[in-house]
Amino acid sequence: MNYHKNPLLLLFLAVLFISCSAQQEETPLPTLDTEQLIEDLRFISSDTTEGRRAGTEGNRIAREYIVERFKETGAQPFQGSYTHEFEFTNRQDEQMTGVNVIGQITGDSDSVIVITAHYDHLGKQDSLIYNGADDDASGTSALLAYAEYFSQVQPNHTLVFAAFDAEEMGLRGARAFVQDSVFLEKVKLNINLDMIAQNQENELYAVGTYHYPELKTVLDSIDTGAINLQFGHDDPNSDLDDWTYASDHGPFHQQGVPFVYFGVEDHEHYHSHTDEFETIPQDFYKSSVQLILNAIEAFDEQ
Repeated sequence: MNYHKNPLLLLFLAVLFISCSAQQEETPLPTLDTEQLIEDLRFISSDTTEGRRAGTEGNRIAREYIVERFKETGAQPFQGSYTHEFEFTNRQDEQMTGVNVIGQITGDSDSVIVITAHYDHLGKQDSLIYNGADDDASGTSALLAYAEYFSQVQPNHTLVFAAFDAEEMGLRGARAFVQDSVFLEKVKLNINLDMIAQNQENELYAVGTYHYPELKTVLDSIDTGAINLQFGHDDPNSDLDDWTYASDHGPFHQQGVPFVYFGVEDHEHYHSHTDEFETIPQDFYKSSVQLILNAIEAFDEQ
């Protein structure tokens, strides 16, 4: 067909080209879904989950919610399953079963970055529910937001998102994960999130650079927005408390896996029944989650 002798066809093709070009230009880049982030925080830290103590009905409700959210985000089951069961003995010498919830986004390589948070908390004490909004529904909700984000943005590394159980009973879920992992030699970095939502000074700590100083160069390069990113709590000779083994990054560090632990300093709601959704400063929380996403992307580029 001679297009030059068919002006109507030429006009149609021109309109189609302009329309397609406009659609491509208007396609927004993926961003964090902060509305869903807040909704996840609201539910995970609600009275419905009864403080999420390991082995309780409330813990099961939270776990099933996290599994469903992983499915919705597009994260794949980790090694064939979203759940990883483990047995342990608690401080009262009782045998218990814990359940980690794990999803992954396959990257361009099989090198792995493991991003962790713990979804359990202290449960109920007398008539009070310890909802643990900051500790650590905040980190768990961020995991879900990152899984959704990276389902739209192909990472270089394979990203494993692990919501650990029984952290409050001695890092049990993280220890079981590290012990059972047959791919630990592929793990290049652990990024742990534990209490990232509550600080009145706009401060968030990145812990671990004393042990792995090469990580600080990457962190110094990221956009921190309104957050004052602080370093410390990892030098045993410092006046600050040493958090090297304070949360789920500890078992990774023991195996020689570099880590960055993001968290705030203890506050008035720490391990209190007042650590509730209503006490979370949402602007700080959203900014904190964005900063950590910037860090994940920077490390993923290495």
